[in-house]
Amino acid sequence: MLHDPTRSRVKQPILIVLHQERSSPGRVGQMLEEKGYPLDIRRPVLGEALPSTLVNHAGAVVFGGPMSANDPDDFVKREIDWLDIPLKENKPYLGICLGAQMLVRHLGGKVEADREQRTEIGWYQIRPTEHGRLLMHWPQMVYHFHREGFSLPQGAKLLAEGDVYPNQAFRYGTNAWGVQFHAELTRAMMHRWVVHGAHRFVLPNAQQGRDHLDGRMIFDAPLKAWLSNFLDLIFEKSHLPA
Repeated sequence: MLHDPTRSRVKQPILIVLHQERSSPGRVGQMLEEKGYPLDIRRPVLGEALPSTLVNHAGAVVFGGPMSANDPDDFVKREIDWLDIPLKENKPYLGICLGAQMLVRHLGGKVEADREQRTEIGWYQIRPTEHGRLLMHWPQMVYHFHREGFSLPQGAKLLAEGDVYPNQAFRYGTNAWGVQFHAELTRAMMHRWVVHGAHRFVLPNAQQGRDHLDGRMIFDAPLKAWLSNFLDLIFEKSHLPA
């Protein structure tokens, strides 16, 4: 059998960090596997160790969770400290919600609620900055589920902004990325979040569960397309300016 040079080489796994026993990487995991990346799933909250180097990984994705990046739990502090590894090794890193807030804390920024204690729980508009527009096309509406936002770390480039929490997506250096919103939810995941998170819908600025599900019918397709392109940008380095 002749060697086919077009066959893709085996890719290194991507480290997936989750924060609850039943959490799932959702569409991020599905898309990364479709792009040829095995997943190495770790849950530090359950005592699973994070690797001491990412030399054998193609990068890392740290997901959200119900905890705060300001919490005093040892695993939260250890995870924030661990972010020194992808930064020093210049490995692709994507932080989603809590994962972005942990990166901000590691870089010396602040994670806190806005002055009126408003949340973003449901679908909210974002706007790409000039840096963001140069990178890719962005969806107008994205899905959120958080009570805190973050300051922009020194040296970071803001990629997208919002009304209640102005910092929605950023890039730090060449390989570290953070987003405040959730593009990873499958339909089943959103239903689960709406059921288990219903007690949060009374919080300031939160939307009701039916709005979450109705919004998905309208806004999810552009968000899903954006996510696939964003993962290519981070891990495949497609069309990535310096």
